[in-house]
Amino acid sequence: MASHYGAHEIMELHEVLTDTIDGINQFQLYRPHVKDQQLRSILDKQIQFMTQEYNNMVQAINQRGMGHAVPYRAPRTARPVYGLHQPESQAPNVSADEIDDRDIASGMLGCHKASAVMRMMASLECADRELRSMLQQGAVNCAEQAYEVWQYMNQKGFYQVPTLQDVTTHTMINTFTTAPHGGMRYQFQ
Repeated sequence: MASHYGAHEIMELHEVLTDTIDGINQFQLYRPHVKDQQLRSILDKQIQFMTQEYNNMVQAINQRGMGHAVPYRAPRTARPVYGLHQPESQAPNVSADEIDDRDIASGMLGCHKASAVMRMMASLECADRELRSMLQQGAVNCAEQAYEVWQYMNQKGFYQVPTLQDVTTHTMINTFTTAPHGGMRYQFQ
């Protein structure tokens, strides 16, 4: 059945599956270095989900229509903390022995962000509706996993959110107004 896919679909799917394997392997490398129980729980849950999602994709392409994308449900733990609060200076580690929970969470976040972009781009090259839908859901899943990690980082102070002065924020937001209802009308000849 794989011969019913287009060349772009096969090439993009190859990249997505390889990226998924790399992500799972990367997360497994992080596991022995995790010290925080909350981060370990997030990591374990995400490894399990990523593995299930990988297996579903492989099953779907090999058995055409047998696998379905399952949504990832990231818990909303708390409201985001805005503002900079004495951020620590950062520099590369001298050795792997220095890897800490901030490094691990940041690596997880970067992996999910890159994977979300890759999967969405791959979906745009798909003619097959089921494959396209599966890749789109995969992009959303990566975004949800990224947000779960971001929430952890934000609450621990690892990922702080700079803000603008209120006057700047309001000025920028208030430069936009709504478009007239119905949009522009075109006349065709």
